[in-house]
Amino acid sequence: MTLFCKQCNERRLPIVFAKDKPSLWLCEKCENFADGEDVIIREITKDEKDNINKKLEDFKNITELTGEKIHRRKGVN
Repeated sequence: MTLFCKQCNERRLPIVFAKDKPSLWLCEKCENFADGEDVIIREITKDEKDNINKKLEDFKNITELTGEKIHRRKGVN
């Protein structure tokens, strides 16, 4: 499985629908799903797209970014 779409060369994202089924890979530009063998299965529906956008908005509303720089520990334990 390649991470890039054959049609537009954009990155694909894995979407899991059920635990017992393999994940489908979504190209956000072409808006279609491909399986593990790089075969296009179907296009994304309006309901699925709205659900993804709703989850993204909920995540943005819940997540609080402070703008504080993260410092890494130096040295070895």
